[in-house]
Amino acid sequence: MSQPHAFRPPLTVLLATPRGFCAGVDRAIQIVERAIAKYGAPVYVRHEIVHNRHVVERLKALGAIFVEELDECPLDRPVVFSAHGVPKAVPAEAKSRRMLYLDATCPLVSKVHVEAGRHFDAGREIVLIGHAGHPEVVGTMGQLPEGAVVLIETTEDARAFTPRDPSNVAFVTQTTLSVDDTAEIVAALRARFPAIAAPHKEDICYATTNRQEAVKAVAARSDVLLVLGSANSSNSVRLAEVARRAGSAAYLIDDADGLDLAWLSRAAVVGVTAGASAPEVLVQGVIGRLAQSYEVSVEEIDAKRETVSFKLPRLLESLSQS
Repeated sequence: MSQPHAFRPPLTVLLATPRGFCAGVDRAIQIVERAIAKYGAPVYVRHEIVHNRHVVERLKALGAIFVEELDECPLDRPVVFSAHGVPKAVPAEAKSRRMLYLDATCPLVSKVHVEAGRHFDAGREIVLIGHAGHPEVVGTMGQLPEGAVVLIETTEDARAFTPRDPSNVAFVTQTTLSVDDTAEIVAALRARFPAIAAPHKEDICYATTNRQEAVKAVAARSDVLLVLGSANSSNSVRLAEVARRAGSAAYLIDDADGLDLAWLSRAAVVGVTAGASAPEVLVQGVIGRLAQSYEVSVEEIDAKRETVSFKLPRLLESLSQS
């Protein structure tokens, strides 16, 4: 006689939409893939192309070599700059060394660079709301001379900031921040400097905003929320924070191997999302792992559909995908 199936308790999985790759991440990964297809391996990449361990490992297997500085790259191989952006000194150095380079900076990060430059040209003192040491912050501050940009990380920083001329201040932000936290910091700045110049359009990118809104919708119905993403991914970390603020127990995991089923011991509904640099295969891997222990029913929660796409660099545009 065949053994009866072990009882699997029911579990509802709410999938947040949108989740996973955004247009900037998709473009950056394609740039590395197509550069390898066009120029052969190895292709060098300055810094992780996006902050996801699985993406980086897959590209390494294809022939990408990840480094932190240009002097680690040979002169005769292409180098790709990461999606986070780089200080102006980096492409300048690449040009002086006559290196072939491809810039995978997300166009929405480049927009922040342009805004900061315009404020500087207008003689304004610039505040950058962001996280110290993050590559995007390093890249944005590196667009302008030393001391031209003041970094503010918290509302306390905003209250303590003393500009040279309170009537001539502007702010820009990192693109992957918590929407709610940033709003508090901006409110503190505006309370002190009513004339502060703001971005023409929100600097926090559409993908970050949409994913945080989707997480709020899912967290409201979930006992536990799982965020797929790497610990060094700013937007993934923010998703877990947003879920906790909404009242859900939230865990940031790299993949299904990071899932501890003990977290779900009292859960009937589990939310699942993925940071903008995390591939969908990781989400499906978690659902597969859950299905081994639970009778899973999956419900997709639509917050907003995304249709944004960005062009590739001209050097790679005509190359058909292999």
